[in-house]
Amino acid sequence: MLRYLLKRIVMLFPLFIGITLITFVVIHLAPGEPVEMQTALNPKASQKSRERMREFYGLDKPLHIQYVKWLGRLVKLDFGRSFAPDGRPVIKKVAERIPVTLSINLIALILEFGLAIPIGILAATHRNSLLDKGITFFVFLGFAVPTFWLSLLMMYVFGVKLGWLPISGLHSLGAAGMSSFAWLADTAKHLILPLGVATFGSLAGLSRYTRSTMLEVISQDYITTARAKGLSERVVIFRHALRNALLPIITILGFSLPGLIGGSVIFETIFAIPGMGQLFYMGVMSRDYPLVMGILVIGAFLTLIGNLLADLAYAVADPRIRHGRT
Repeated sequence: MLRYLLKRIVMLFPLFIGITLITFVVIHLAPGEPVEMQTALNPKASQKSRERMREFYGLDKPLHIQYVKWLGRLVKLDFGRSFAPDGRPVIKKVAERIPVTLSINLIALILEFGLAIPIGILAATHRNSLLDKGITFFVFLGFAVPTFWLSLLMMYVFGVKLGWLPISGLHSLGAAGMSSFAWLADTAKHLILPLGVATFGSLAGLSRYTRSTMLEVISQDYITTARAKGLSERVVIFRHALRNALLPIITILGFSLPGLIGGSVIFETIFAIPGMGQLFYMGVMSRDYPLVMGILVIGAFLTLIGNLLADLAYAVADPRIRHGRT
């Protein structure tokens, strides 16, 4: 098990370098530069002033030199300074926003898996029934509806038309003067729409995936043998079938970890939530290279950690993996 773990950890380093290199090149190849974005509406900005700004930001250097310098700062956990007018360190801007995004997406992740796995099991154990067909309709509806359209629809219906829920931000005006209970209730009310949007699409796909893996497992011979021994259906499904059906779902859980940050761009922007997703969108639109790279590096790190945790979970669930027999 230790050898298996060390092997996976060693593989993380070249993967991380490769991800950052490709990301750095792709960002810089995108149309538009920070200098152009900042001076486009300023008729007094001369070519000489633009060149001075490019030199100040280090954009006059060849791309490979820029990457080496950026990587050297990253080793020291220095993400650089934002190209925005405030010029603040990227790490401080990220630190201000990341608790909001992590909190919202962690709650959404718990809701997704907590609802999708039972729904998938229910559909698999009632295959081709009216219940299964109803769940299938719900799943295809979740696949078909775009996130941004669903967000706007929920804002219009529940926020504008009915007036039941707030449609933007995390707190109401004057929330600072509320009691602790009232403040939490106000925050929860603001989060209903974003959490509903964040959960719905993933819930549909994950429940369908759970159904398919459960159907594959319960058709195996050992499940038939367990039933022939007289075991109750509950024991067969939850003790024998579910453990093996969860192996592919573990992989999805590992890949869901980077989604705690990257998956919030759309709904944070639409609902005006001051989180990492909104910050990333603003950074991309202004070509704020240090800020975009800082957020993407965090996402890449979480992706690799998620893969590592998924590998370890596989090894725990399946002894053949940790003993090197597969």
